Amino acid sequence: MDDPRIDDLTGRETMGHEFDGIEELNTPMPRWWLITFYLTIVWGIGYTIAFPAWPMISGATAGLLGYATREEVAQDIADHDASNAALVDELLAVDLAAFDPQSDLHRYAVARGGAVFRAQCSQCHGSGAAGAIGFPNLLDNDWLWGGDLPAITYSITHGIRNETDLDAHWSQMPAYGDMLATDEIEQIADFLPTLASANNDTSAPGAVLFADNCAACHGDAGLGNRDMGAPNLADAIWLYGGDRDDIIESITNARFGVMPAWGQRLSEEDVRAVATYVHSLGGGE
Repeated sequence: MDDPRIDDLTGRETMGHEFDGIEELNTPMPRWWLITFYLTIVWGIGYTIAFPAWPMISGATAGLLGYATREEVAQDIADHDASNAALVDELLAVDLAAFDPQSDLHRYAVARGGAVFRAQCSQCHGSGAAGAIGFPNLLDNDWLWGGDLPAITYSITHGIRNETDLDAHWSQMPAYGDMLATDEIEQIADFLPTLASANNDTSAPGAVLFADNCAACHGDAGLGNRDMGAPNLADAIWLYGGDRDDIIESITNARFGVMPAWGQRLSEEDVRAVATYVHSLGGGE
């Protein structure tokens, strides 16, 4: 680096380096910029002293003013709850079996339930409630435990096959891999997709095995049994996949999906609201 020199044209000192004949002038920052910069430093120090700022082991410095946005948020929540108190009371008292979908209360329940669904249910059932492999589609009419509004409310409240609520829906399919030979399971897997056809071959080897091992729960025609939690096998809707390998896996090792009891996590009004929202999506009954 060359020693700084005075530029002949501007009379300013150079920075002492040169690039292809071009030298950089040592031009000081404008005074207004420096004043502003120093003021922001002073303001920043003052802010960290006056307001909560510095993280500590178990919290943060409270600041001289003791200001906290948590109190404002809590007040906003309290104001919101107070403004909707009458609607909440109506929602808790309404007969879900006769809930008028044209009422203002129903519209409120759908709006509230949609927010609850997006926060609590969409992780499994999807943001559009279309489900995924192992997580039911809530937009169709294939509801294992009942798809009317009271039934949906019960399922959300108590859950499915969980061990925290004694009133949870419960069913268990045996793992036929421990009971049947591999070729017998394959024969049943080949027969099951034909149940959706009115002309399925009831004399096929898989049909005989189905009648002996599966019909007791799923019915002779494979239409399922809601009281037992046995799904309909004749509607071409398969929770865990409907190709041959998926069906073989289901028969061999069985499935055991679990849904938590949301009545233990949500308020009763939120349970009723999200049930109303799910029912309003068009599936169910």
